[in-house]
Amino acid sequence: MTTSSNSNIGSPVKVSVETFYVEEQSQPELDKFVFAYSVTIKNHSLCSAKLLSRYWLITDANGKEVEVQGKGVVGETPDIAPGESYKYTSGAIIDTPVGTMQGHYTLRNEFGAEFKAPINVFRLACPNILH
Repeated sequence: MTTSSNSNIGSPVKVSVETFYVEEQSQPELDKFVFAYSVTIKNHSLCSAKLLSRYWLITDANGKEVEVQGKGVVGETPDIAPGESYKYTSGAIIDTPVGTMQGHYTLRNEFGAEFKAPINVFRLACPNILH
């Protein structure tokens, strides 16, 4: 398990991520490594924020990059009240036992202003692969 937290200044929304290697779905002999990641999105502002879209850049150890973008997360576009959090779990498949993810969420506050919440780079790694 790897944990990453977002300490970005300027965004009222903070993002933290925990990652897990999913051994039972992975097939290392076929260069298929499956990871789950649990995301917590915390609204530190004084107004609600609606999550509109996501952008991910997924990079494996060979430098192969995959961009993923779309509406909401896991089929939802949640409204996050002031002081509240939204949590979800999703997954990624890469060709190597180590990789990284990073990106951002686009949100809109209750006054109609859109803003981005950056997601700092975090590692995807099989257990015991790194020291």
